[in-house]
Amino acid sequence: MSQNQLDATKHQRGLAAKRCQLGHGFASHWEHLAVGGGDNCLEPSWVSKEHPVEYNGMCLQGPAGVPGRDGNPGANGIPGTPGIPGRDGFKGEKGECLRETFEESWTPNYKQCSWSSLNYGIDLGKIAECTFTKMRSNSALRVLFSGSLRLKCRNACCQRWYFTFNGAECSGPLPIEAIIYLDQGSPELNSTINIHRTSSVEGLCEGIGAGLVDVAIWVGTCSDYPKGDASTGWNSVSRIIIEELPK
Repeated sequence: MSQNQLDATKHQRGLAAKRCQLGHGFASHWEHLAVGGGDNCLEPSWVSKEHPVEYNGMCLQGPAGVPGRDGNPGANGIPGTPGIPGRDGFKGEKGECLRETFEESWTPNYKQCSWSSLNYGIDLGKIAECTFTKMRSNSALRVLFSGSLRLKCRNACCQRWYFTFNGAECSGPLPIEAIIYLDQGSPELNSTINIHRTSSVEGLCEGIGAGLVDVAIWVGTCSDYPKGDASTGWNSVSRIIIEELPK
């Protein structure tokens, strides 16, 4: 082996020794051998069972370092793609049909017909009428007649004032009426006394369909009593008021 080759071999062994020293911190306790051009750190001769060291099969392993600090949280990732639709669920049991009732808002509906002076002296027949538009079929009508009424007679008599709806008296539930009865006067008293009093005929009627309704006030006789001399609306205002009400 030439001098140059010997110098190169020494140089390589010196580099390997330095690498072992850098890797383990105490190269003086280790021997270095170059085998086939490679570098190996061999176990020193003084290591024994009484002086154990950690050994990874080739080089001595140092103690574990201090755990590092937690890093900063990473940025949020991008949203994932939508998943595939789920399977259809099991068919449910047949439910009960419940009928719901919704209360709609109620709009007032009323009308008034008035007369300054009817002065109607008939004893039998229609006195006055007022046409009304009923908006709902399931509502009721409240009617009112207000005016002066009078009845006179020498013997006992009775007169009846009542309402009709499209020509028929109310049947839901009963007619709407008012009566005046005069008994037979005594010889000491004037049985033909003429008194006009403001009175009213009022009531509620159900079962009338929606649409135009002719509401009229009539005068007639009472059952089993003779008629007298009737008068309606003398010298004063008379009126019919009609109002549609929810049931």
